[in-house]
Amino acid sequence: MEARTFTTLEFDKIIEQLSTHASSSLGREKVEALIPSTNYEEVQRRQQATYEGSTVLRLRGSVPLGGIRDIRPACKRAAMGGMLNAAELLDIASTLYGGGRLKAFIASIVEQEPLPLLEELLNRVERLQGIENEINRAIDENGMVMDSASPALSQVRGQIRGAEKRIRERLEQMIRNSSTQKMLQEPIVTIRNDRFVIPVKQEYRHVFGGIVHDQSASGATLFVEPQVVVNISNELRELKMKEEREVEKILLSLSAKVAEVSEVLLHNVECLAEADFIFAKASYAHTLKAVQPVINDNGYLRIKKGRHPLIPASQVVPIDVELGRDYTAIVVTGPNTGGKTVSLKTVGLFSLMAMAGLQIPADEGSEMAVFEGVYADIGDEQSIEQSLSTFSSHMTNISHILQHVNNRSLVLFDELGAGTDPTEGAALAMAIIDYVHQRGARLVATTHYSELKAYAYDRPQIVNASVEFDEVTLRPTYRLLVGIPGRSNAFAIASRLGLPENILAQARNFVKTEETEIDTMIASLEENQRRAEAERREVEQLRAELERERRELERELANLDEKKDRLYQQAEEEARTAVEKARKEAETIIAELRQIAREERAGIKEHKLIEARKRLEEASPTLRKKKKPKKAGVPLNQQPLEVGDEVRVLSFNQKGEIVGKVSDKEFQVQIGIVKMNVKADNLEKLRSAKPQVTQQITKIRSARDPVRMELDVRGNTVEDAIIQIDKYLDEAILDGLNQVSIIHGKGTGALGLGIQKYLRNHRLVKSFRWGGQGEGGLGATVVELK
Repeated sequence: MEARTFTTLEFDKIIEQLSTHASSSLGREKVEALIPSTNYEEVQRRQQATYEGSTVLRLRGSVPLGGIRDIRPACKRAAMGGMLNAAELLDIASTLYGGGRLKAFIASIVEQEPLPLLEELLNRVERLQGIENEINRAIDENGMVMDSASPALSQVRGQIRGAEKRIRERLEQMIRNSSTQKMLQEPIVTIRNDRFVIPVKQEYRHVFGGIVHDQSASGATLFVEPQVVVNISNELRELKMKEEREVEKILLSLSAKVAEVSEVLLHNVECLAEADFIFAKASYAHTLKAVQPVINDNGYLRIKKGRHPLIPASQVVPIDVELGRDYTAIVVTGPNTGGKTVSLKTVGLFSLMAMAGLQIPADEGSEMAVFEGVYADIGDEQSIEQSLSTFSSHMTNISHILQHVNNRSLVLFDELGAGTDPTEGAALAMAIIDYVHQRGARLVATTHYSELKAYAYDRPQIVNASVEFDEVTLRPTYRLLVGIPGRSNAFAIASRLGLPENILAQARNFVKTEETEIDTMIASLEENQRRAEAERREVEQLRAELERERRELERELANLDEKKDRLYQQAEEEARTAVEKARKEAETIIAELRQIAREERAGIKEHKLIEARKRLEEASPTLRKKKKPKKAGVPLNQQPLEVGDEVRVLSFNQKGEIVGKVSDKEFQVQIGIVKMNVKADNLEKLRSAKPQVTQQITKIRSARDPVRMELDVRGNTVEDAIIQIDKYLDEAILDGLNQVSIIHGKGTGALGLGIQKYLRNHRLVKSFRWGGQGEGGLGATVVELK
């Protein structure tokens, strides 16, 4: 990269703007040394660093970079054995604190957003809190060594304050004395040459003795140190010298400690300078409303709505440029002041900014390439009256460029071939473009010569371009039109400015027919381009509206899903509560039934069973279900009753299930744990049973009688008793029994112990115990089932 290119493309002005975003002199120094890199990996790393800095600003808004100072000279002097002053030591402590704060700040963001480069950079910053604390304990925020820095300093400063107090008291006694006051110019105590003095009139000099340290301009007032305080002042002077030596001793001690870690401090400063530099780039990108471009190494450029960063946002006109894929050279033709040079500089400046790790003021999706060299010949001379020396200067620069150009170069020529004879200039321009094109470089050139329009059409990888001109306002719009060459607007401008029509007609006769047809063709192309652009914008607007509607629908669907999930969760919670309530109520009812069974050996009274059945029914949770339309056919309550049907016993208003058929007009119904025979006209069918369920229920229930509350295994061996017990417990569980008794007799106790050993690991047994009073005692085992 050549410095001339930076100046030509105004990259130096970008550096000036960027430096204002640095928070410290360290960051500004990095900015001022910034040059574009030609290494693809390095450019990627720089862009990633800027992206991470922009991410931090987006998440937090600002970065705590305060307190960081350039302490490199102080660290180097300390390393050489020099003594640092209090201000320098305070800067070191401030920099250590600032580095630690920035390190913690980035660490807090890394928890929610990955920042690999910044994290790795600041992980290299060492805290050195011990040095920071020692400096802060010795030096206050104003850069003064504190009394607490050492016992000796505290003692000597106490003595200094005592001496100063004695001097002031002596002098104040003198100035308050009425006989002395007439000898003083003013009754005050002041300081000259670090000595306490009083302003004495010239004629009374001999009264006070002592030393004269100063006098007024007129000589009428002498600043005298009276003899009575001279000795104390001398003592004070010695104490201050002692204080200076003690302060120097403290500073030397701290400087020596800094020297021990000077290498670490210098490394910290380098890391903090790099961090400041990264956040300066990110802040500048935020100011420009810039985006991170995609970086490639194949010479492809795609700028979408690129805005020149040095033109005010209210005035800049965005341009769209693509180069390096379908075509490798763009020839921009058209009149002066149309924006050709600005477009040219935008392409070159964006390339330099991207290679320097800066984001570019363009739209998302822009892509920039890493070039080995960016070369530019851009001048403001645009008159045919240019001198030969100017033409020679341009040719010298172009000749230098042609010596270095290769297939990894970007070349920018402004007004190529201008400043000489139009025919020769056009031929020279075409030859230069041919040479650069053959070398494989990427090229953008602007020119006045209409001959280059046809030249570009004859080359497959060279494309014409122009800047749009509004014939109504007679002003350029500064929009770059790639694919359409520029055309002359002289006749249109002259006509609107009032030039007589007969003169214009004669002028048109002088123009060749071919050129007139070309201008007509170009005008048609421009009109088609504008129409296509308008249609494209309309399509983009429709696409944006559809995208907005799609996002709105997605949001609504997400809200519906969330609402549905909340309702499901609420329903589940209500069902869980209802089931838990029902379970507790059922356990209470079952316990009461067992108590009743124990109290009334003769059996449970019918009215108590009915009451228990009602309580069980009320305890069951009722789930409200969406009503379904009834199907045509015979109503459910008029269909024949079958085993397994769910029915309502009208006399009790209780639900039950048909478990057996006594006759065509009478069925056995189970309500809860109670079975009873009920007439068919006292039943209302609620739900039909499935055929398989009906068969299974009939088979199971008809296969056995109701299970008794106890099993007698007396006289059996342990093995035979276990077989009976295993079958009995299965049947008890099927009948809904929670507690049963196994009668095994007392005897030797071997049968009872063997049974309890077996019950200890049984899958259906919750617990067991010996029988209590009235339950068989040690001759029975009471089993509680799961």
